[in-house]
Amino acid sequence: MAPCFAPVSDTAVYLSLMEQDQLQGWLQNQPASLQDWVTTNGFTAGCGQALLVPGIDGAAPFALAGYGTATQRRRQRFTLAAAAEKLPAGCYQLQTETPGLAQLDTETLSTECLGWLLSQYRFSRYKSTTPMTASLIAPATVDAAAIESLAAAEWLTRDLINTPAADMGPAELEAAVEALAAEFDASVGVITGADLLEANLPLIHTVGRAADQAPRLIDLHWGSSGPKLTLVGKGVCFDTGGLNLKPGASMGLMKKDMGGAANVLGLARMIMAAGLPIQLRVLIPAVENAVSGNAFRPGDVLPSRKGLTVEINNTDAEGRLVLADALTLADEGDPDLVISMATLTGAARVAVGPDLAPFYTDHDADAAALATQAAPQADPVWRMPFHAPYESMIEPGIADLDNAPAGGFAGSITAALFLRRFVGESRYMHFDIYGWTPNAAPARPKGGTGQGCRALFAALPDLLGL
Repeated sequence: MAPCFAPVSDTAVYLSLMEQDQLQGWLQNQPASLQDWVTTNGFTAGCGQALLVPGIDGAAPFALAGYGTATQRRRQRFTLAAAAEKLPAGCYQLQTETPGLAQLDTETLSTECLGWLLSQYRFSRYKSTTPMTASLIAPATVDAAAIESLAAAEWLTRDLINTPAADMGPAELEAAVEALAAEFDASVGVITGADLLEANLPLIHTVGRAADQAPRLIDLHWGSSGPKLTLVGKGVCFDTGGLNLKPGASMGLMKKDMGGAANVLGLARMIMAAGLPIQLRVLIPAVENAVSGNAFRPGDVLPSRKGLTVEINNTDAEGRLVLADALTLADEGDPDLVISMATLTGAARVAVGPDLAPFYTDHDADAAALATQAAPQADPVWRMPFHAPYESMIEPGIADLDNAPAGGFAGSITAALFLRRFVGESRYMHFDIYGWTPNAAPARPKGGTGQGCRALFAALPDLLGL
């Protein structure tokens, strides 16, 4: 099922959006029976409250959604979605121009409508039934098709991350890319198994060679003119940690370690659906970091496509290895902008938590363009530094680079610096995302999630000069 607004219906329930400081003034002009109903049900118009009002004194049924106060809304995203999740299944039509009710500008209304569609997401692949949800008729002032496209991209990302590794290994991830390419008339090339060595992609091969499913490099192309944008997504479909085996508690969420790949595919879907005038390339090194007799070892020194050697001090720092070869390949295509996305380090989570998408760039104008779009898109990001004095931390004595510097300090920064070594002169932006919502929130159920993609999509005209 794709996310979509409901068709116009004569049976839709009218939904009124109520700010907290408007409630009493509005109630004073209502029949006493309606005042009693609202009061008895404890509706105060707080953020996310919802109340279905039956037909009173012959009036048609309608619903109220609490919009709280400006202070309350700053503490959560998608206020309307919070109410939508509490309404009974049915079709609702938002009242947007009624005096005495909350009045939203088009940008805010669009974001709230997006939140409603995102709140309808259910990962039901393994369930026998799918719960019904409340549907919304798109207000006339919003671009319904554009909002549905954003929601479809997010649903794709969530589905990919939420699918267990038994059903989302490198081969299944390849199939998902092929399906997306077929939808938008893109082309896909894949280099698999030992062919990776012939193609000079040794790090991708080494990390994935111990798994039953062969490692692969997935390469999608779309568009024939305009600026060149290359997206690189970490596709570690499951991460045991390799011979530096993760403890069980740390392994439980490792189906999400391909969250970078899922996110760049969501962003690619937005771009292709909008028909942006660019040349898009998506590179996904898809592997499973498994344990077997031929798994790579701590202490190994590995060659890379760029010619730099890497000492392995922890086989659980494998994501930066597969990205390194993919980034080198991306740089060789002379792109105008390279963006990598990866569930790369726990250090990033310690720094900013699960909700913010930390990103790195050397270009202040790019950071400003992204920051400008993040809040309107309800897609928060936070800039982190490519701190050059830490370069020495990733330089061991035995090889050119160290994949896991000792000491535990600045883990996200040193990982980003490691990746930057493989990009060359290309303009580069890196996202160290979590890709997971640990606790359900409005429009964001517990599970896989997109991070930074809507902000990036909105910023692309500035980033690429469109």
